[in-house]
Parts: sequence; C-alpha cells; structure tokens
Amino acid sequence: AEADFVLSEVPVTDCVAHVRRDLSPVEAGRFFVYGSHDAGKVPDDRVALLIEAAMAFGTGHHGTTLGCLRALDRLIDEGVHARRTVDIGCGTAVLAMAAAKTWPETVLASDIDAVAVEVADANVAANDLAGRVTCIEATGFDHEALRGDSRFDLIFANILKGPLLAMAPELSAALETGGSAILSGILTHQADDVIAIYAENGLNLARRDDIVDWTTLTLRKYA
Repeated sequence: AEADFVLSEVPVTDCVAHVRRDLSPVEAGRFFVYGSHDAGKVPDDRVALLIEAAMAFGTGHHGTTLGCLRALDRLIDEGVHARRTVDIGCGTAVLAMAAAKTWPETVLASDIDAVAVEVADANVAANDLAGRVTCIEATGFDHEALRGDSRFDLIFANILKGPLLAMAPELSAALETGGSAILSGILTHQADDVIAIYAENGLNLARRDDIVDWTTLTLRKYA
C-alpha cells in the first residue's frame, strides 16, 4: 500500500527579512562584518565589511569565514604587507575585500560559479571597492589573471578538502617564497591530511585554528 501523506499549508514568509533579523554583526579582530540593516552598529575603530544577509554563507558567521578573517587579522598584526593577494573560491568576496581595505594594492577574487562572481561584484560595489577588487570566474588557478611569472604574497582558499588537495601543487607554485596561504572549508578531522599534502608541496604549517567543526590553516612557504 502507498504511504499516507498529509498536505499542510505553510505560511508565506520573507526569508531574506528573516535571515536579516537572525544574523547579527560578526567581529573578527579588527574586522566587523555586517548587513545593511545593522549599518548603525558599526564601531568607528573597525574595518567595516558590508555583506547583504541574503547571502548567508560568507557573512562571517560560518566557522570557515570567521577563521580566515581572524588569520588575516593576525598576519596584519605581525606586520605582513601582501602586495599581491588572491581569494580563490571567493563567494561573497568578504576575504578579498578585507585585504583590499587593509593594503592599497588591487586584490583578485575568483569563483567557479558565475552567480557567486555576480554576488562578489555587487558586494565590492556596495563597499566602495570597485577597481580595488577584481572578480573573475575561474576553476582553481585556471585563468590568465592567475597564471604567469608574478606570484602572490597571500592566497586565500576557503573551499573544501577535495579541491584544496587537488590544487596543492598549483597553489604552491603560485605562492611567493615567504608568502602565506590561508586555507579553510576543512572539517577538523580532515585537517591533518591537508597539512600533510601541502607540506609535501613546500608549504609548512604556521598555525591551525579550530572553530567548532571547522579548521583554518595558515601556511608559509619558506623556500
């Protein structure tokens, strides 16, 4: 016999408004990530990053994004000045924008998804960073803007374990000696595998940070 089922009427809700109510601003060191509904809450002494709450992933609430922002905050405290930065798998471009608000050089942001690139462009414009952050559609480093003789001082890659492992040789080749890579999208039980593969490719662990189930790795290329 077929299983019984019941139809229920679900009240119409404004999902975006609901998300806006539920997403409070996020503080990660000097960075303050907020939605337009919280524009009045931005402290004067913070680097403000406006992300529309309709795009929940990449608002800073997720352990991966928060971990990457905290890692960047520490690098800045250590006196790092990244003159060439790229955010691979940028999503909302929050990490690229954080770098662009820290240093004067233009930052690259890429994503495999065309819709994400549109979202990134919109966020860049909303933060008055047009011309400072260049958003491109690319798979990993497969784009003319990401290849060539000029290497990066800082690479963000907040994606997933599988793509991170696959791009380890390319990422290492693209990173300048002395440069840093901030990797996330890694579940805590996956972190040792990622650390091992990147060590084989010349990037050594500088710091590991766990936030709930997620790990953020800061790696350095020493030679």
